[in-house]
Amino acid sequence: MNAQVPPALEAEIDALIGRYPQRRSATLMVLHALQEHFGCLPPETVRWTAAKLGLELIHVYELVTFYPMFRQTPAGKFHIKICRTLSCALGGSHDIHRHLCERLGLDPDVHGPQTTADGRFTVEFVECLAACDTAPVLTCNDRFHPSVTPDQADAILEDCQ
Repeated sequence: MNAQVPPALEAEIDALIGRYPQRRSATLMVLHALQEHFGCLPPETVRWTAAKLGLELIHVYELVTFYPMFRQTPAGKFHIKICRTLSCALGGSHDIHRHLCERLGLDPDVHGPQTTADGRFTVEFVECLAACDTAPVLTCNDRFHPSVTPDQADAILEDCQ
């Protein structure tokens, strides 16, 4: 992908940059805008961002690789995020992750994002989804699902068909 940023998007990004006293301060918002448009942040968009903001490439990469909301590869049509922090882990989130991965033909021992070969589903562990009292929790395309059991996880997959 050549980071061909459409003129309308570049104008939107220029307006974002103008809201900040220092160009560097706009980095996260620029990355969000690019990911919303392209669906992910491949290397070309990261290089484009660094050039646009006059930053060293590493300063943009450190944000893209640190924050889990940024993706360097496209997510599936249905993006399932499973909380792995303490309450959810104790409540069975690792079992839910394993169950979903096995149902979808993914490797349950991989904790990073995985996408099915057909591109329909991406499954990943994430840090706290802020609902410890209803553990284990997951989101599917940002729709919240509390107290998930394996049967409920199956129903979530069925709803995506």
